[in-house]
This record gives sequence, C-alpha cells and structure tokens, in this order.
Amino acid sequence: MPPHPDLAGGVEGTGHLRPLLETVLDALAQGATARGGPMPAGGPEAVTRRVQAACGEAIPDTGEGAQAALRRYVRALAEGAADPADPLCAAHLHAPPLAAAVAADLAAAVLNPSLDSWDQAPAAATIEAETTAALAALVFPDRPAPDVLVTTGGTESNQLALLLARERHPAAPLQVVCGANAHHSIHRAAWLLGLPEPFTILTPTGVLDPAAVRHALADIYDPALVVATAGTTDTGAIDPIPEIAQAAATHGAELHIDAAYGGSLLFSDRHAHKLDGLSKAASVSLDLHKLGWQPVAAGLFAVPDAADLAPLAYQADYLNATDDTEAGLPDLLGRSLRTTRRPDILKIAVTLKALGREGLGALIDAVCDRAHTLADLVERHPGLELHARPTISTVLFRPAGATDEQVAAIRRRLMDEGRAVLGRAAADGRLWLKATLLNPGARTEDLATLLRLTTEPTAPTEGPTR
Repeated sequence: MPPHPDLAGGVEGTGHLRPLLETVLDALAQGATARGGPMPAGGPEAVTRRVQAACGEAIPDTGEGAQAALRRYVRALAEGAADPADPLCAAHLHAPPLAAAVAADLAAAVLNPSLDSWDQAPAAATIEAETTAALAALVFPDRPAPDVLVTTGGTESNQLALLLARERHPAAPLQVVCGANAHHSIHRAAWLLGLPEPFTILTPTGVLDPAAVRHALADIYDPALVVATAGTTDTGAIDPIPEIAQAAATHGAELHIDAAYGGSLLFSDRHAHKLDGLSKAASVSLDLHKLGWQPVAAGLFAVPDAADLAPLAYQADYLNATDDTEAGLPDLLGRSLRTTRRPDILKIAVTLKALGREGLGALIDAVCDRAHTLADLVERHPGLELHARPTISTVLFRPAGATDEQVAAIRRRLMDEGRAVLGRAAADGRLWLKATLLNPGARTEDLATLLRLTTEPTAPTEGPTR
C-alpha cells in the first residue's frame, strides 16, 4: 500500500506544514546571508554552477524527503536571488512583497481554490466579487456598475483591452493608435489578435502628444483604439490623459489606458491627481505587483460597465451548466480567458484590509519621495547627470561624459559583482542607468551608496559587500 501523503489542507494540513515552514524560513535567511547583497555575484555561469552543486540530480530514483529538499532548494533560490527587498536592487518594476500579502498567498496555495467554477472556490468567489467591486469603484467612481477582472499582469490586461475593443467593432479591422512609449505588449496583443500593426506615434518628449493623436486619428477610418500610458516602463512618465481622452472623443475613437505602473497612485491623496481623466477610458490596466507590493501575480483590468465584459462569456457544461446558473450558482468562467485560475485576489484583499487606502497611499508617497531624494543627490553630484525629475518612482541618470557603452558596462559590472542591480533605458538618444524605487524603507544613505557604486573607477577584488 502506498504511503499516505502529507497534504497541506484539511484538518491535519497545518500540522504537516508547520515544521516545513520553519525549514523554509531558516533556508531563506541562510541564503540571503550567503548572498550578502542584492544579487549573487559572478554572473550567469557562476550562479548556474552554484545552483547545480547545491541541488544535485533533479529527479533522483529515491527521494530525500521534504525537509532536505526544501532546505536544499530554498537556500539555493535565496542565495541566487535578485532580492527586491534590498535597497540596492532597483532595476525593474519588481516590488518587494508585503509579509501580510505573502502569508495570504500561502493560504491560497494551501486551499488551492480554482476560480473557474463556484464549487471549487465558494468563499474565494465572494472575496473576489467584493474586492473587485471596490477596486472598480476606485477607478470609475462615477459609473453605476463598473467591474474589475483579476489578471496575471499588464500584458494580459492589455490583451483583454484590445480583444474587447475588437469585439465591439466586428465589422471592420480595429486600428490601434499608441505612442512609441507604449508597452511592448500592445504590439504583441495586436499581432496575437490578428489586428493591423498599431499606428505608432513618435514620443520625443517621452509622452504622447495629444496634437499628434488628433492628427493621426484624422487620417484613420473608424474604428480606432487609442492607447495612453500612465507610467511608462522606461521613465515612469504619464501621458496627458485628459487631453488625449478629448482627442479620442472628438474623432469617435475609444481610449484604453495602460496604468500598470501608475494606476496605484489612485490610493494616494498627494498623487492621485496625476491620473485625472482615467475614468474617461473604455478600459484600464493596473498591476498591484508593481506599485502595490504584492507577490506576482496581481494584475487588474477595469471597465466602466460590467456589460463590457460580455464577449468573454463562455459555457462549458462541467463548469457552468445552464441549470446550475439558473439555480443561482455564480458563473465564473467569463471572468478570465484562463480556465484554472488561482485566487490572487486574496493577497490583495488582505493588503487592502490591513493597510486601508491611507496606509497603501503612505507607502506610495514614500517611494515617490525616495525618488525625489535620489534625483536631488544626482543633481548635486558633480560626476552625474539627471535625465529628468521623477514622475512616479523611476529615476534615470548616467555618469557625465560617459558613452553608452560605458553606461552599459557599469550596469553589468555591478551585477557581476553582486553589489547593485540597476536597469537601463534609452531616452533622448542616449542610454541611461535606471533606478526604479519600490522599497519604502530605502534610506538616503542607501541611495547615496547606489550612486557611489556607479562612479567607482574600478571594481573591488573581494566579494559583494554592503
């Protein structure tokens, strides 16, 4: 008779989990200590060698047990991680998750609900419905029945935006109009959906020019979907939303706003005004695993009327039989293009309840303040050049007089040493180092260290240090 597995759920599940969680926490701490900085040193080959040596054979004939396997793999993962909780890890829109959100994600993993039918996720379905309704009202406060879907992130949300716009206009090909500053997922979604190549407007100032939008729409026959961006990937810039919305309305075009980065500014009393005009959109993308401190994934897709989601409806008898729906069981299948779907809403719900709008807004204010502090330090540094004052929490800078090749080499050197993780962005015809600040606890001395490391003439010979 096969051995009885130690399952995570049920009455006995917590007893099986508790000792394993201690092992995981110890391994995380040991791995972070061994790493000694924001990223493992040595580059891809060195990291691969260390992981292979630590983990050994991937599928052994005889297992070594859960404790040993967890200790081995979690320590290797932590030692070889780019840790967004480290203030010197600031390359991407990759947030350090809140402990409460991570704990909620554990509960979701234990119970393993799938939100494709109510009988798999009774409570999760209600939590999702209540939380998304509140989020929808935040995005579209003046509409009577807005709605929000939970997605894997901006790419899926942007794909849904183009899909629904296409379905609203089935008689003619939908023409997407976007700026050169738009996220690459807009072009990929158009390709995937069989739409014409998006009409792309140059953005020499970093944002989409409403006059250029009007000019483009004057030469395009209906239907058209204008895509504006609230928080570009490279600089965090926000397109002039009210003016673009007016340009689209004048020409009978619809508007989608990719606010995957900047959408969370809605929680901040100080910064929400930067999103004025958001509610004029036909759809909005948001990501709380960016400026919301959620574990991946925590994407959102908002529409002003729940009826806008009707094209996603689908009937599969084993999931949403007509008689079950008529009997009152919620139909969940039309709330995603995915079938199996984990309850990512739980960590969001816990975060919103734990912090409230004010608490989350305070974290957003903190990282925006940190970005301005970093910009101040760059402006005062005689050997550095600032691209522009930050709009959200992204700062571009570069050593004064450096070539693009030298800028790229600085970034790679710091990664190879494991001492700092910075991004890269092209702007104004030059390459810049990019710091995306998403750690509310970053100190001014951390930011000063980041700048010092970028201006060091030579790399140290010892391993990564703090």
